[in-house]
Amino acid sequence: MTGLEWILIVTLGVLYFALILTVAVVTFRNGHIALGLLGIVFPVLWLVGAVLPPRSRSASEVGSYQRDRATAAPGAL
Repeated sequence: MTGLEWILIVTLGVLYFALILTVAVVTFRNGHIALGLLGIVFPVLWLVGAVLPPRSRSASEVGSYQRDRATAAPGAL
């Protein structure tokens, strides 16, 4: 293999690894623990967990609730 092929392979490998880890973090933040753990073996499950809506009381859901309360008018609540 030439030097250019090695650079391309390494660059795409690092990009793939970063994207997979990002989707895994979104899956866990959405509260889909089982899909997150199974995604270690089958990474496509991380994609499924990232697309599904967050479960109640997940980190994503709590953060959304806190943002909504912070931006609400003080007299509205």
